[in-house]
Amino acid sequence: MTTRPRAQHRLGLALVALAAIAWSSAGYFTRLIQVDAWTILVWRGLFGGTFIAAFMAWHYGRDAWPMVRDMGWPGWMVTLASTAAMSSFIPALKLTSIANVAIIYATCPFVAALLARLWFGERVPRHVVLLSAAAFAGVAIAMAGPATEGSRVGDAVAVFMTLATAVMMVALRRYRDVPMVPAASLSNLLGVALALPFAAPLEVSGVALVQLAAFGFFQMTLGLTLFTIGARHITAAEAALVATLESPLTPFWVWLAFGEVPSLPAMFGGGVVLAAVVANVWLSSSPAARAAELS
Repeated sequence: MTTRPRAQHRLGLALVALAAIAWSSAGYFTRLIQVDAWTILVWRGLFGGTFIAAFMAWHYGRDAWPMVRDMGWPGWMVTLASTAAMSSFIPALKLTSIANVAIIYATCPFVAALLARLWFGERVPRHVVLLSAAAFAGVAIAMAGPATEGSRVGDAVAVFMTLATAVMMVALRRYRDVPMVPAASLSNLLGVALALPFAAPLEVSGVALVQLAAFGFFQMTLGLTLFTIGARHITAAEAALVATLESPLTPFWVWLAFGEVPSLPAMFGGGVVLAAVVANVWLSSSPAARAAELS
């Protein structure tokens, strides 16, 4: 390693791993907080949006407001896609198992690759096509277990969330100058406006309010902050690989805290999806793959 100090590289890996741990707490907080999904969205959005705005002010200083002002329509496209994804995340976690949501969401890189192909003709390597098929097969296996009508609705909401996230990812790739942090703050606040008509935010107890504040800070703001700082010190492929920790950890915390055990099909299908994701990151970061992408 010659281009950056080894200590900074280790720090970057550690920070991105901690970001994945923070993001993986969403299922835990959703099960912990005994409040309906819409009310969670309101308070989490208020706390998360405020905390992220405070991070922007601290991290970017006087450049924070110009970043928001100059986002343009690509920035608002990212913001709206992020709003749709975040607004469907909590309902999905409430309606179906945490494992199902984590498994479906783990296919997002493959959905994004296919969407980029349809949107602006980005080349999809052969290994991505094959691993996409494997990942979608893993989702089919996971969904093959017993389910209620409500859980099927939750699975469908999780699919919508994954599609919205893929749109956001592809838009960020297409319009590389769009700043991620302002879009994250604005999407939280837009999510509040969307959920407020269906929520009862004033009926939340003091304990639940503290839990919601922890949700907004730990899962959203701390995760984004750690990833933003840590990703500077490692490659994009390394960041993507370490971030895959989120998928297995999300149902793990829920099992540890609440005893929610994934079904056997979910565990097997989730293993297939996770293996496909890890293989995709590894193959995409190989010298041959990078050379093919540049050619």
